[in-house]
Amino acid sequence: MSIFVAVDQVDKVFPLTDGGEYVALKGIDLKIKKGEFVSFIGHSGCGKSTLLNMIAGLSLPTEGVITLEGQRIKRPGPDRMVVFQNYSLLPWRTVQENIALAVNSVMKDLPKAERQAIIDHHIDMVGLRPHADKPPAMLSGGQKQRVAIARALAIRPKLLLLDEPFGALDALTRGNLQEQLMKICEEHQVTVIMVTHDVDEAVLLSDRIIMLTNGPGSQIGQILDVDIPRPRKRMEVVEHPTYYVLRSEIIYFLNQQKRIKKLRAKKISVVSRHGLEKVNLDMGFVPLTACAPLAIAKEKGLFQKHGLDEVNLVRETSWRGIVDGITGGYLDAAQMPSGMPFWLTLGGHQNKLLPVVSAMTMTRNGNAITLDKRFYDQGIHTLNDFKKMLLGSPERQHRMGLVHPSSMHNLLLRYWLAAGGIDPDRDLSLQGIPPAQMIVDLQKGTIDGFCVGEPWNTRAAMERVGFTVATDLEIWSGHPGKVLGVRENWATAYPNTHIALVKALLEASQYCADPANEQEVRQIIAQREYLSTDMAYIQLGSASEPVCELDQPMREYAHHLFFGDGVNRPSRTEHLWHMTQLARWGHTPFPRNWVEIMERVCRVSVFSTAARELGILDVKYTTGSIQMFDGAVFTADDPISYLNNLQIKRDFSITDVILDSPRLAGAA
Repeated sequence: MSIFVAVDQVDKVFPLTDGGEYVALKGIDLKIKKGEFVSFIGHSGCGKSTLLNMIAGLSLPTEGVITLEGQRIKRPGPDRMVVFQNYSLLPWRTVQENIALAVNSVMKDLPKAERQAIIDHHIDMVGLRPHADKPPAMLSGGQKQRVAIARALAIRPKLLLLDEPFGALDALTRGNLQEQLMKICEEHQVTVIMVTHDVDEAVLLSDRIIMLTNGPGSQIGQILDVDIPRPRKRMEVVEHPTYYVLRSEIIYFLNQQKRIKKLRAKKISVVSRHGLEKVNLDMGFVPLTACAPLAIAKEKGLFQKHGLDEVNLVRETSWRGIVDGITGGYLDAAQMPSGMPFWLTLGGHQNKLLPVVSAMTMTRNGNAITLDKRFYDQGIHTLNDFKKMLLGSPERQHRMGLVHPSSMHNLLLRYWLAAGGIDPDRDLSLQGIPPAQMIVDLQKGTIDGFCVGEPWNTRAAMERVGFTVATDLEIWSGHPGKVLGVRENWATAYPNTHIALVKALLEASQYCADPANEQEVRQIIAQREYLSTDMAYIQLGSASEPVCELDQPMREYAHHLFFGDGVNRPSRTEHLWHMTQLARWGHTPFPRNWVEIMERVCRVSVFSTAARELGILDVKYTTGSIQMFDGAVFTADDPISYLNNLQIKRDFSITDVILDSPRLAGAA
């Protein structure tokens, strides 16, 4: 299908009474095909109706061009009909007369009988024949809206524009009218653009959903393709496997925009004090046991101790929220999976290079691979057992959950599977799922297992819905789990603040590692603002002490290392391993200039300064090789040969990665 409606680099600016300007929309680019049903969704004030009005010709862009079938839209016209939420019917005219007014105005050259036939056809189309001679006052809200839709369609417009057409209707009427609209649009191949606030309505009706960011300067934040086949029925659509995925995606986007608005509203000018360039920070984290150093630094006053007056800990439900916060610039710093700094730096997010640096490993270990309890009951207790089950049931699609492509969970799970001769992309399906959702999906049977950080593996075992088939202690004991990540330009702009942040977290990590503080740490991170879970699921002690047992001996539970020899200092060898694994699975290219990239990302000097200023001088650290559970040894000698020798991998690219020089501008 050819392009039907084109919105090219459109801005809309409104003058203010004080002489200023309000930028409503900025840089909108959109192509709509003939016969598509497209919805605009976003929070109030994001410019949805403004964009719709410009396509209708009721308003003109300040910059850019909007075309319909290649012709520039300069004014309203009968080829574009708008249906508003308030019906816009003439109260002194009947249903038939309201429709006739539009038909007679646009089609005045047609014979009267032919015009009447068109009017009658559209009255019947929307099921209003018994009410044809009634004025609007005698109609229900749903019936009035049907008149408005019939009037719009009767003049055979090229484009139907709906501005929250069902917003004022009750649920039953809205549902019936939605199904009528879908039927009409499919039968007559009508192209529709609709503004809505209703997530379920958008998924039900649309071929594509255009999600707009907050104003001012609203942009297209994301476009979702709705792959649910037509014709659609409301009660059947919810059974489609992607329905709740699409719905969750929209809700996540809207919630994220709401949080961004709140964070931006509280932003104040950068305050310097105590020799630090910035003392008020927003720092993101995900509710996992590994967030303990952040919680302790906050609750024990360690941020303030090191000159950071206010560190606002922003609780994200998934690592995607961390990515959005760092890329969007509304988070100063974040707890990250150990692979995320390289993933962002090498263009893992939307193929855009965003240099991110890491100066501290906050935790090691803490991950495990959990399988559904039914596999344990079937005698599947090892990787080899799991392989036999997978290869013995090729007719079934097995699924496992992980939290993010850049996470150690993803890389460990893939390594474990591949070491056992299982191709993680061909022999089963790996799905990204927020950590807190893992157990729910395991209980529902939508996944067969997962790799995630604590407390979710322990909780699955304690609730007897899953069992730990392998911990990171077996796959790679002592691997980096979570790291501190900041944008490179932020680190350049605020070097002393960066060191102070590392000092506070390093001292907090030391506190978490002291067995005398274990109960207090568990109590703190179990609180609502952190994990919001039962303390019984949070285990910080020895991994040799099982918290629950099945009939046969269980493997030790994953545990965390918060502090100790070599625990917190970033390791270039480990970072290089991350780069090879991200390339191995096609997540990012492998940089030919990997030494330069490693130097940019791995900020050992910041860590060393922080440790020295804290007086932590007796922590030993030795670089060297990485020993994996399958006997493979990784060194920093020849990473490309290492990649080439791997048996199971994707086609990977090797390229020079050219990063911009770190800038001070925009770091705040």
